[in-house]
Amino acid sequence: MMKHPIDPAGPEASEAIIGLALGSGAARGWAHIGVLQALHDLGIRPRVITGTSVGALVAAVYASGKLEDFAEWVVKLRWDALLRYGDLGLRGGGLFSGKKLLRALSPFLSTTAIEYLPITFAAVATDLDTGREIWMRSGSLSDAVRASISIPGLFSPTRAGSGWLVDGGLVNPVPISLCRALGAHRVIAVNLNGDQLGRRLSLLSHEPEPGEEIARKAMIQRTLRFLPGMTGAAEKMADGMLGASHQSPGMVHTMINSLNIMQDRITRSRIAGDPPEVLLVPRLGKIGLLEFDRAEDAMLEGLAVVQRMRPALEDALSNGR
Repeated sequence: MMKHPIDPAGPEASEAIIGLALGSGAARGWAHIGVLQALHDLGIRPRVITGTSVGALVAAVYASGKLEDFAEWVVKLRWDALLRYGDLGLRGGGLFSGKKLLRALSPFLSTTAIEYLPITFAAVATDLDTGREIWMRSGSLSDAVRASISIPGLFSPTRAGSGWLVDGGLVNPVPISLCRALGAHRVIAVNLNGDQLGRRLSLLSHEPEPGEEIARKAMIQRTLRFLPGMTGAAEKMADGMLGASHQSPGMVHTMINSLNIMQDRITRSRIAGDPPEVLLVPRLGKIGLLEFDRAEDAMLEGLAVVQRMRPALEDALSNGR
């Protein structure tokens, strides 16, 4: 997928400082990889990059100079591999602790402190107690990513001092304001959820996403570790979490989609008040929020949206500061 290595630092820009704000969107976040490659091919090198949730992850990988390796890794992801990273615990405020996932991501995240990265980076998280928007601009890169991707109910919150941090999408799904605060003169924003709402969905005619049965069986096996011999209870728990009966949405889908609705409303409001110079909205309606095994489709749409918006990009970024 990636044709050549991407240097996150790139040449120094003598005119405007370009910022890139990568939005949240779960599995649709792999589109950010395609966006970054396409921008690179056009000679557009952001010197400031910010992200929320999966956007924070891809932004951090880019700032680490590991995007090419990361792209190769995500394209190979399949449900059986994904499930190995799901450390089901049912304790600590979330279904998963996230420790296994963070270990899997560690080869792609620099151990250099955020403030010493070759590109200005920051991630958004939310203070669980106060609801404040937290800008993570220093310290551990992996800790910043872990906090920003802490989807409420799915991943356990991240400890920060005496408080707890959760997904930044609760307060700032597409962090344009953070890009400007870090010195960007012109901001390119990527909203992954712009075409998700308003589509009529029928729960009773829902077709299972690829890998749902694999996920269901694995969840049953893991539940039986906590409830040995109680197969019936384990099956009901897995069906309730995944919505395998198709008579009602599963708990995981309900949590993710509810967050998506809220983020869409917040994003619309914030973009209206602080519009970016260029807004990229990939067409990702056919990719489910949990279809992390469809990276290639998402990345191709990331490439495509940049090509569709090329005139707007060239116009917005060609006139200097």
